[in-house]
Amino acid sequence: MTISHADAGTVINLFDQKGQTANRTTILVKTPRVELIRLVLPAGKRIPPHAVSGEVVVQCLSGKVDFEAREKRQTLEPGDLLHLQRGDSHALEAVEDTTMLVTILRAV
Repeated sequence: MTISHADAGTVINLFDQKGQTANRTTILVKTPRVELIRLVLPAGKRIPPHAVSGEVVVQCLSGKVDFEAREKRQTLEPGDLLHLQRGDSHALEAVEDTTMLVTILRAV
């Protein structure tokens, strides 16, 4: 199955018809320089330490997630934003059902 991503200039709504964040992880935009992901994690889900080949900006849209990066453990709640440099190792665990917007910026 082919995944279709939004074209430039297309409006993307991160919420469902009831104003709640959508309930599945989706790659919203993917270009050689930018990847935009709606990441949905159920409570208790852990993503082990990993790093990506670009700068990362994570914004918590709903729920609560413990985020480990740069030798710190921080809790992100709705409205919180975190920036990581390229190659920063990080791990996370959803304290509650959580939705985040993850932006990866890659050098070409």
